[in-house]
Amino acid sequence: MEQTAEQARQLDHLASAPPPGGSPFAAFGMPGFGGPPAPAVPEPRPILELEGEAYEDELDALSDWVDDFLLPVYGAEVTTAAPWCLQWQEHSDVVAWLHALWLAYQQHKDAEAGLAGMFVWHRDFLTHAMAAIRAPGGPLSACMTSPERPAHRLLPGPPPSARTEKEPEAQASGPGEYGLAS
Repeated sequence: MEQTAEQARQLDHLASAPPPGGSPFAAFGMPGFGGPPAPAVPEPRPILELEGEAYEDELDALSDWVDDFLLPVYGAEVTTAAPWCLQWQEHSDVVAWLHALWLAYQQHKDAEAGLAGMFVWHRDFLTHAMAAIRAPGGPLSACMTSPERPAHRLLPGPPPSARTEKEPEAQASGPGEYGLAS
């Protein structure tokens, strides 16, 4: 009976709120234990939303990753079925794809992603992104299709939608939202 009473006292003590004083772990600087708060991790932004020096710095870091890691490991041969461009940084859609791939790589190589993190990156990100970027009719299709013939050409994008072109006329007429009478 005494043992049961002692266990009940211990459970009550462990379940009670900590004393108002500092935590014994505060001296170790552990966030959540009375130590300094963890620094806020900057939220990653898509590279095409960056401007000026922030864009250039991010593009430089991305270029290092692409040139030093991605292409040597996953670049494969340049062919008509898998074109490439030595000036890929000038293709904004390719920059956006590669940046997203790089962000996913950073997340999935982290220990918090677990042992299968890199498998998930290969399966869900690498394969799809490289297939889209290097597709025969993709954004680099007018560029280098043979290592012996380096080429670079930006393909024209679609024109603005008809709605975008008609928008000033609708604003000039003025009747209500979307050009409908109020």
